[in-house]
Amino acid sequence: MSTQGCVEPLPESARPQARQLLRSVRGLVRRFQVSERADVVCCGVTIAQAATLEVLRAEGRMGLGALGKRLGIAPSTLTRNLDRLQESGHVSRVVDPADARAARVALTASGHRVADRLEGQEEDFAGEVLARIPSERRANVVEALNELLVAVRSATEDCCPEAFTHLMEDFPEKVGSARTAKAGACQGGKS
Repeated sequence: MSTQGCVEPLPESARPQARQLLRSVRGLVRRFQVSERADVVCCGVTIAQAATLEVLRAEGRMGLGALGKRLGIAPSTLTRNLDRLQESGHVSRVVDPADARAARVALTASGHRVADRLEGQEEDFAGEVLARIPSERRANVVEALNELLVAVRSATEDCCPEAFTHLMEDFPEKVGSARTAKAGACQGGKS
């Protein structure tokens, strides 16, 4: 990530903590990915296919362009992904009534079952993780994680405004008053 704009360079004294945050986040992501891989293997889909099913489960029928943008993948990758999901009976494509040259994609009943199963397994795993945290600290851990997600979203906006908005839709976006005040001060100082 960049340190452009109003972001101040990281003081040397904060580097050890930043390195620890990076190691912790990487470890967290990798562990959840291992769990996700185990979940998708049992359902007979790839990680990319599972992500597609997840988006269609949440959003419903979508145009191919909107789906590709939401997933952050190229049209050719999306097409291959959808071909496999269609062959397995998990999605269907229909001509867009508003534009005969375009297609829309939706989950089939089979796709809904797989997407529901994947979501349930992921929620179960998250529940297992929470169960290992003392009950009196769980709410604080979840709140701190949400605060971290807000900071990550804000940092990506500083680095690349609007570049990742479509990938961040499920992430919290509210920022604290100190962050908002700083952003306002930065915008006011630019010419």
